[in-house]
Amino acid sequence: MPHFQIKLLEGKTEEQKQKLAEEVVKAAQGVIGFGEESYSVTIEDFSLEEWKNKVYPVDIKKRTDILYKAPGYEM
Repeated sequence: MPHFQIKLLEGKTEEQKQKLAEEVVKAAQGVIGFGEESYSVTIEDFSLEEWKNKVYPVDIKKRTDILYKAPGYEM
């Protein structure tokens, strides 16, 4: 039962978020299988300040053990 947690900088529309969730599920189905009913997706918005102080240091820099794609930026 795959669950994807997506964190974004604020400003994306609900339509963009819905399309992103749909495309993530489609891509995952192509790689690991399972029916659409097996997937769930959450999308959480953050301000740039929150990204700098919470997401980047805590969820990215301190999680290199599970980070499969590192960002191409530093903060």
